[in-house]
Parts: sequence; C-alpha cells; structure tokens
Amino acid sequence: MTEEEMRKRLEILKVEHRDLDAAIDALQLAGSTDQLQIARLKKRKLKLKDQMMQIEDYLIPDIIA
Repeated sequence: MTEEEMRKRLEILKVEHRDLDAAIDALQLAGSTDQLQIARLKKRKLKLKDQMMQIEDYLIPDIIA
C-alpha cells in the first residue's frame, strides 16, 4: 500500500469513526434499550481507532531526539 493510499484509507476510517460516534450518541439520547447494539458499535469504533493508530504510526515515524 502506498503512502497516498494509506492517507486515503485513514480519512475513510476517520469518517466512519465519526459516523459511529454520532450513531452511538443518537441511540443513547433516544433512550435505546438495545445495549447489545450500542456495545457492538462501540467495539467497532475501538477497532477503527486501532486501525487509524496503526496507519498514523506508519505515516509519522518516531524521531529519536
């Protein structure tokens, strides 16, 4: 995967992460009693965050001071 492809993938993941955050908030504000669905969305959100961190770590290498 090229650096440009990784940047595009990162943007897609960020959008999906924000969308999941909005969906979780909407369900909670609506007083949803489906805690299993909310838990699944939160788990998916964490997986996306992990993927985003992996890509960011690759794109922004550590600088030894």
